[in-house]
Amino acid sequence: MALLFVASLFEDQPMLVDISSTLPSKRQLPSAPKRPRLGGADLIEKQVLQDAKQSTCVTIFTAQGDHIIAGTNKGWLNIIDVNSCETLHSTRLCSGIILLLRLTASGRNMVANASDRVIRTIPIPDFAHPSLDIDNINLEVEHRFQDVINRLSWNHVAFSSTGDYVAASAVMNHDIYVWERGKGSLEMILKDPGEELGVVEWHPHRPFVAACGLETGRIHFWTIINPQRWSALAPDFAEVEENVEYVEREDEFDIHPIEEIHKRRLDLEDEAVDVLTVDPVKSELEQGVFSIPVLFDVMDSESEEEVVAVGPGTMRRKSPGEGRHWMNGVEGGNSTDEHVSSKTPQTKPRKR
Repeated sequence: MALLFVASLFEDQPMLVDISSTLPSKRQLPSAPKRPRLGGADLIEKQVLQDAKQSTCVTIFTAQGDHIIAGTNKGWLNIIDVNSCETLHSTRLCSGIILLLRLTASGRNMVANASDRVIRTIPIPDFAHPSLDIDNINLEVEHRFQDVINRLSWNHVAFSSTGDYVAASAVMNHDIYVWERGKGSLEMILKDPGEELGVVEWHPHRPFVAACGLETGRIHFWTIINPQRWSALAPDFAEVEENVEYVEREDEFDIHPIEEIHKRRLDLEDEAVDVLTVDPVKSELEQGVFSIPVLFDVMDSESEEEVVAVGPGTMRRKSPGEGRHWMNGVEGGNSTDEHVSSKTPQTKPRKR
């Protein structure tokens, strides 16, 4: 098993160091990006001069350890093979200096901090996959995070343990900015610890954020404080928002002997349980409460009074004299008033 580490050097080419044996071996890595040569001797010479000015600022291993991702001072990302130490693919990320590269725990996403004050997240393919064409891959930027108002530069950037959030500490600022990578929006700002912060890191499993102060060297922590729920410990525990005055019973907190407690339990078991008596409901005990009696089916009523249908869904009681015209000697459907008027004698006029 090979023990390797990669180092990007100031004003020198990066080195891949193998410390598996007693005598370490060093191999130099290229900083010039891989790109097609332009036509013409003048253009080729100009490109060679530009590549000579390239220097690697940051290097990291991929999750599998078979490749190295390097960032240059001209904004290029180089994918370098560990075995051959050759650049397999290059892409231009920005025009500034790439200051920091970080991978998630799975190695499928990368965050890059550059001198142009923009934080970028980039999906990373599996370079060791046999079906991957390394010449035709395209490393596209997924999200760009920046402070468009204050135009802050960033000291350090880190992924959360799950890779869903990105945290960054700012230059000449006392806050930590947290973005959600799924939506690409600012989630929260962790407020002033009293000094400018440098390195910021997430806990690998718990919701902790730690940052180092540049002035005092103190380690500041941010976390989520969960409220205590006492009802989870005792089901019969009632939580109250304010203090409540409680009047205890006389013997509520008395300590009784075990024999007496056992005797009380036996006495309670000997009590007869009444399962036949029906207690009145609460509405029957209330006095002075008026309730309208409702009969849903009038035809099923046990009352001797007859009802007639007036309209659809409307019923009324039958009047006592209705339908008994034969008793008054009236034929047909003449009303009682007409029968009375027919029996009244007419008064003859008097002659003068």
